[in-house]
Amino acid sequence: MTVRGPARAAFLALAGALALAACQPAAKAPKPGNVTAERLTAAEPGQWMSYGRTYDEQRFSPLDKITPANVGQLGLAWHADFDTDRGQQATPIVVDGTLYTTTAWSKVFAFDAKTGAPKWTYDPKVDGNTGFKACCDVVNRGVAVWNGKVFVGALDGRLIALDAATGKEVWSKVTVDQSKPYTITGAPRVIKGRVIIGNGGAEYGVRGYVSAYDAETGDLVWRFYTTPNPDGQPDNAASDKIFAEKAGATWFDGAWKKSGGGGTVWDAMAYDPALNTLYVGVGNGSPWNHRVRSGGKGDNLFLSSILALDPDTGAYKWHYQTTPGETWDYTATQHIMLADLTIDGQPRKVLMQAPKNGFFYVIDRTDGKLISAKPYIPISWAKGVDMATGRPIEVPEARFAKKPALVMPAPFGGHNWHPMAFNAKEGLVYIPAMAIPSAYGNVAKFGYRDGTWNTGTDFLLAALPNDEAQRNAMKSMLKGMLIAWDPVKQEARWTVEHPYFWNAGILSTAGGLVFQGAAEGKFRAYDAATGKELWSTETTNGVIAPPSTYEIDGEQYIALMVGYGGAAPLAAAAFLPDRPRLPGRLLVFKLGGKATAPAYDIPPKQPIDLAGVTSKGDAKAGFAAYMDNCQVCHGANASGAYLPDLRRSAIVKDEASFKSVVLEGSLAQNGMVSFAKYLSPKQVEDVRAYLLTEAKRQQALDQAAAATPGAAKAGR
Repeated sequence: MTVRGPARAAFLALAGALALAACQPAAKAPKPGNVTAERLTAAEPGQWMSYGRTYDEQRFSPLDKITPANVGQLGLAWHADFDTDRGQQATPIVVDGTLYTTTAWSKVFAFDAKTGAPKWTYDPKVDGNTGFKACCDVVNRGVAVWNGKVFVGALDGRLIALDAATGKEVWSKVTVDQSKPYTITGAPRVIKGRVIIGNGGAEYGVRGYVSAYDAETGDLVWRFYTTPNPDGQPDNAASDKIFAEKAGATWFDGAWKKSGGGGTVWDAMAYDPALNTLYVGVGNGSPWNHRVRSGGKGDNLFLSSILALDPDTGAYKWHYQTTPGETWDYTATQHIMLADLTIDGQPRKVLMQAPKNGFFYVIDRTDGKLISAKPYIPISWAKGVDMATGRPIEVPEARFAKKPALVMPAPFGGHNWHPMAFNAKEGLVYIPAMAIPSAYGNVAKFGYRDGTWNTGTDFLLAALPNDEAQRNAMKSMLKGMLIAWDPVKQEARWTVEHPYFWNAGILSTAGGLVFQGAAEGKFRAYDAATGKELWSTETTNGVIAPPSTYEIDGEQYIALMVGYGGAAPLAAAAFLPDRPRLPGRLLVFKLGGKATAPAYDIPPKQPIDLAGVTSKGDAKAGFAAYMDNCQVCHGANASGAYLPDLRRSAIVKDEASFKSVVLEGSLAQNGMVSFAKYLSPKQVEDVRAYLLTEAKRQQALDQAAAATPGAAKAGR
């Protein structure tokens, strides 16, 4: 090739530059997992580097390539199948082309975010016995990534650091007393080189706290307890000062001194770098019942509270208690997000939360002062919030002091762990909400039982009527919703009702879309302004996790963990889709995606032959024992179908086999530990007698349905 004139000079200059470049060392590839405070604060559009994407936890992505006009072209880019068939709650984290996620049993996976090629896996090998300690399934909500490391909280209470490039363990620290029923299901956050982690277990009887560990060494930096030390002594912790000055005086004699009081920090966190303030949500009391826990006296700080802490030291800054003297399992561990809003013509730095109690709170995050609070669902326990004091205006009867009360919302809450999302352009918070009532009543005589549920409330009140028409009437009362909430006007702009109440987490994007999965096995996209459904795809397996989104080589991807489970499918299966336990799956979508995922193999339910099967047990007594010990995992009236459906399990046919499981713990590695501490051999046989009555009832319903062409499936 011959080059002449001015072009020749340009050509020679270019050739020289290329020759010089060839002599330079090749640019280094980015360090895997290279997340820093600067990168998180910059909020790089194509990444999803933290649980809520950014420190403010808004779960809003500025990516806009997928829009209402083209969302119908979304197709599967790639998928991955997992070996765990319990609930999947993780948010996929994406950093520099690598996707990190977790599954049930705290397993960690890394993939090439563009192709889906596996990079590494890590199994913390949680002992199956730990499943008994998990109130609400053996789930995990994801990892944190920081400076070349991936951090995961294991179900058994370990905080583990992994090499982001290889998945090899760097360090592991036990963060809880493993002899007690503590668990970790929440995702860690990393702030200024400190890994922040809480724990769960309040229903069983533990003392809550949040801790900070050095990201490089795993050394404990600080700890803040959320309930007082039962022995009255200081803890040598960041919380000592505020408990001595104020919080300790809000507790009185009661069962909390044995149970630890609860107050676990099991999910919500957010951080404001400008204010250097960490915000955490605090859980319910242990026992739930305020009269049992603290003699019916005192606010019991810091239960059901939002705590503002110094992330460097853990020192207390301020708190706001959503439910003083908590008695209904109304946690404030639900999603906390930060935003800057214009309210009454003035710019305000706010914190927003829709906790279990049914109120949507807008709080000044600089000082904890309440700006506004309105119900986002119908509620019956309170008439409103007193703006002068910030306290709820309670309906006295709702505390069930003299007689049982039907209260809205139920312990599942008006909103549970499922994350919200915020779109500043629309001025809307998208809430995965639920409207569910529940009966509360006192137990006849409370006795603390170490290591199992200690609520101080009567679970017999949760029993279901045997009449199918009555059950269906109850089912119609339960609603799941996606609510687009205006936090300034404190009102809904639009609402989409779902067929089932158990909900899924949210993603909002600058493309004008809101994404949400569904319990019935769907993944949908809605118009962010109107709520109109624009796209959906079948997932078969139910969805409860929130999606995330990222960009690689100019293409926007949507990632979603698929897998049904959590608290409601265990305890309230009668009111939810009858879904089999299926392996978890990661689905990643893009415009024009052409990949396919194999169909799930769904085995039919096999009937059991109950002819001639009897029991010498007392079914009536067995019903009471079942509701007190078993219903939280196997459902009220043995209605559960997510964990083994005891109405259709051959194990109930044989007395010896049933006792081997319930008393001897033959299935302990599956999470079904021995109940010898809580039930006598006679009580176990009473439970079997009761289960046989439910099995025969269900068998009759199944036979009637099969004999009626076109009939809907009967019962649960």
